[in-house]
This record gives sequence, C-alpha cells and structure tokens, in this order.
Amino acid sequence: MALIDNAIYVDGKRARVPDSLEDTFEAMRETGGFAWIGLYRPTTSEIEAVAAEFDLHHLAVADALNGHQRAKLERYGNCLFVVLRPARYLDEEEEVEFGELHMFVGPDFVITIRHAESPNLAAVRHRLEAAPELLRLGPEAVLYAVLDQVVDEYAPVVAGLENDIDEIEDELFSDSIDVSRRIFGLSREVIAFQRGTAPLREMIESLQAGFDKYSVDLELQRHLRDVLDHVIPIGDRVASYRQLLQDALTVHLTVVGQRQNEEMRHLSETSIAQSEEVKKISSWAAILFAPTLIASVYGMNFDVMPELHWVGGYPFAVGLMVAMGFGLYLVFKKRNWL
Repeated sequence: MALIDNAIYVDGKRARVPDSLEDTFEAMRETGGFAWIGLYRPTTSEIEAVAAEFDLHHLAVADALNGHQRAKLERYGNCLFVVLRPARYLDEEEEVEFGELHMFVGPDFVITIRHAESPNLAAVRHRLEAAPELLRLGPEAVLYAVLDQVVDEYAPVVAGLENDIDEIEDELFSDSIDVSRRIFGLSREVIAFQRGTAPLREMIESLQAGFDKYSVDLELQRHLRDVLDHVIPIGDRVASYRQLLQDALTVHLTVVGQRQNEEMRHLSETSIAQSEEVKKISSWAAILFAPTLIASVYGMNFDVMPELHWVGGYPFAVGLMVAMGFGLYLVFKKRNWL
C-alpha cells in the first residue's frame, strides 16, 4: 500500500503508529487524539478504502480519484477537502513541474494524498512534531503547516522564472534566433504557474472568513495570516512576470522588424546600384555595337557593292561610326545612364 506514514497524535505528541487503517480508526477513539495519514500515489482501491474508513464525501473522493484538479478548497460538513498544486522549477528545461496534493481535514484526522515528489511533507511532519504546542491545536495546524510548505517551495520557482526573464532581457538586442522561442516557452510556464497559485489567496481568505464560526485558535490565525503575507507578493510578482514577457516579446518583434527593414533597405540599395551598373554596361555595349554593325556591313565580300570602290568610302564609314557612337552617347547621357 502507498502508506508513507500513519500516526496518532495526542496533546501535540506522536502517541501511536498503527499498522493499518483499521487500527488507526480504533486508536483514534481510544486515545482521543487525531490521525495524520500520508499516502503517496495511491491506487483507486486504496483511496476508496480510506474514504470508506473515514466516511469521506463521495464528491470529494471523486475529485481525488480523477486528479488533475485546480487548486481549491471545499467544505463538506465538518470536513475540508483541499487541492494544492506544489511546484518546482527545472532550470535546464526552463519548465515548471507541477505536482498535486489532496488533503482531507476532519475534526480528528488529516489525510494527505501526494501525487508527486513535492511538497516535502516529511519536513512538515518533523517540523510540527518539534513544535508540540502548535501540533496540539489539531488537524487545522497540519493544514496550515502544509500550506506554508507549499508556498515556501514556490520561492525557488519564482527565483528561477525571474532569472530566466533577466537572461531574456539581456538577449533582446542580440542576434540570437532563440529569443522568441524562449519568450513563448517561458510565458507558457508563467501562465501555468499563475493558474496554480492564483486560487491560494481566495482559499486562505475563505479560511479566514471562518475563524469566528469554527473558533479557530488565535495562534493558527496568525500562522495563516503569515502564509497569506507570502502568497500575495508571489501572485503580484507572477503577474508582473507575465507583463514583462509580453513587453519583451513586443520589443523583440520590434527589433526584428527594424532589422528586417534595414536588410530590405540594404538589398534595395544594392539592387539600385546593380541596376545603375547594368545601365552603364548596356549603354557602352550599345555605343560599341553601332561601329561594329557598320564595320560588319563593309566587311562583307560582295562583288557588287556601290561603296566598295568609292574614294570617300573609308572616311564616310569611319565618320558614320563616330557619329552614331557619339549620338548614342548623348542619348544615354541625357537619360542619366552614363
């Protein structure tokens, strides 16, 4: 079975470690304490067995069985059902890895169902066992301590996202072709992280609203306010990261557009320069073609050719060549081809 830890706490101290869930239920009634049962990736039958033992509401059990829930807090009679989305940041992949934690918090029991490595519930349990004055306040003390652990583990995620955004800002004006891909990828991770953390504020405020109704101990109220003090800036910073990435994408696209315009302008200038050169070459080719045409006519070996034995034929042919070449030069000069 995926039973990680199963203990009965009496007066803030670990009193018993039952061997089975049936023994846990009996020990709770005998000692008057509360049970904290930790499950790690349990099967459907294991969750159903726990639900039957502690008479959990079928709708909350259905959510726990389905998984992939958003962070939320729901009350079913005297039992709270809490879904948390712990996270850790994988810097090399630039991805936020989300876990899922379900909690059933009743008057005399806490059941935690963890579907990922995070959060470190063993650390929470050890910390509470080292503070019996807090643990003796009951299952709600466990709930608040778990909330605090999940929020604390968000800090490295926030730091990782901030570091990557700083790197992107440094690359905005570089020639890197991966900037857009990094911005889109990181934006996706920020949105997912925001979706996982945003409900926490409303959840904690909902718990605060029930302080008087459920006679929550003053010390627990202080602990919950401390958790809220950490949640609010995380939400604000994540929202600002999303805006920063949108601005970074706008700036990058502007820079890319300017570079493309510069390249197009350079290509246009090159094309114009090449066109001018082609005009000059074509003009001189035409000027040289005229004498060649005349020379080729006079170079034909016809027996009957009027100008062949004419005394002025040579100067006439040379003059015609010069005149045609000069005439074409003036025409091209006037059209700014030369």
